[in-house]
Amino acid sequence: MIFTVAIDGPAAAGKGTISRAVAAHFGFAHLDTGLLYRAVGAKGGDPVEAARNLTEGDLGRDDLRTLEAGQAASRVAVIPEVRAALVTFQRGFARREGGAVLDGRDIGTVICPEAEVKLFVTASAQVRAHRRWLEVGGDEAQVLAEVIERDKRDADRAVSPLKAAEDALVLDTSAMTIDAAVAAAVAEVRRRLAKE
Repeated sequence: MIFTVAIDGPAAAGKGTISRAVAAHFGFAHLDTGLLYRAVGAKGGDPVEAARNLTEGDLGRDDLRTLEAGQAASRVAVIPEVRAALVTFQRGFARREGGAVLDGRDIGTVICPEAEVKLFVTASAQVRAHRRWLEVGGDEAQVLAEVIERDKRDADRAVSPLKAAEDALVLDTSAMTIDAAVAAAVAEVRRRLAKE
């Protein structure tokens, strides 16, 4: 069975946690596409070459979840040649046998517009900054400023801006527990699977 779940949204909205839970629930493969861009940014050097030569091993680095890697990812993600180099990898993963969940910022709009399920997971900038601050520490006001800056950069980029697909189910997790958000996502996938 080929079945793609596309989960998009801004940083720290909960899309990674929801994606992993949905993949585990249904036995689907999972790809955090943000790691692709983080790995490209972390490799340094020419980002286009880094993207073209990216391997699955590069996604296992232990420094890809840092704020620095996130900022580097956002910078290289605006380069059209980097995005193009990573599209084929993502599309191949999405249409693998056995089902796949991909989370990112443009999965439902650009990478997999034909995905069987599209979710857009969001939350207020303040809630997301607080969550990120609990993860990484530091100055909470600075984390909020970085979240707002990244949101603007991701939404304003010319290529593949961050936005919900027209047919996506929007989950605002600002006031939801993670269990409630996962349950809503699982219910949507189950509903679509029943139609297949």
